Amino acid sequence: MRIIAGQFRSRRLKGTPPPGIRPTSDKLRETIFNILGSTIQGATFLDGCAGMGAMGIEAISRGAAEVYFVDQSRKATRIVRENLEALDIKAGFKVLEMDLPKALDTLRMRFDIAFVDPPYEREDLYAACLERFGSRQLLTPDGLLIIEHSRREELPESIGSIHLVRSLVQGDAALAFYRAK
Repeated sequence: MRIIAGQFRSRRLKGTPPPGIRPTSDKLRETIFNILGSTIQGATFLDGCAGMGAMGIEAISRGAAEVYFVDQSRKATRIVRENLEALDIKAGFKVLEMDLPKALDTLRMRFDIAFVDPPYEREDLYAACLERFGSRQLLTPDGLLIIEHSRREELPESIGSIHLVRSLVQGDAALAFYRAK
């Protein structure tokens, strides 16, 4: 895995994903960040179910002001920290080793961009995250929630205060883009 663009362009990430972690492909990351464009500049970004941290590190590389990496796996958070250290990134991030729904309940902030990528088989995590984003003000007024999921899974058009504004399918993966109503 490598960083696509920005300050750390073409740098490779270290580590092998622990069992059960499915990193977002380089191609899909590039698609997402092409869609986001300059909105990443100065953004507060959530990398939920961070795995190796590729999405959050890509966000830092492209100018995000603050990135929150959340993963419940000790091995995954260790890999995220090792990758941040290898790139000499010392500030502008926080790594939280905890369940994503619990982190969303704990964090007292709003995100400009939230990317959530639970394991495809964890429908409970999809439901819990959508419920939290739909019932709490976790996004800034122009904030965007992006959920990566299996193309075979359908996510709701709206839940609480958020609604689906765009869907995209690439290979076996699909992206659902939500904004506040």
